[in-house]
Amino acid sequence: MSEVGGIAADRLLSIIERVERLEEEKKGISDDIRDIFAEAKSAGFDSKAIRAVIKLRKMNAADRDEQEYLVETYRKALGI
Repeated sequence: MSEVGGIAADRLLSIIERVERLEEEKKGISDDIRDIFAEAKSAGFDSKAIRAVIKLRKMNAADRDEQEYLVETYRKALGI
């Protein structure tokens, strides 16, 4: 392994290349997700609502209940 200034150049290059590959995969996945949201919109679904539902599904039940309680409390406080 070659070293430059105390840095293992081969190892550093390997790490950078792995990150670059993953960034490309991430871009591809982001493009796929955007396409799915476009499909949903063309089918008449609201993409903001879908994103909100996805966010809620990621939460566990207790956190979701707490979030809903807080939102409802704030809505009542504001009269909306």
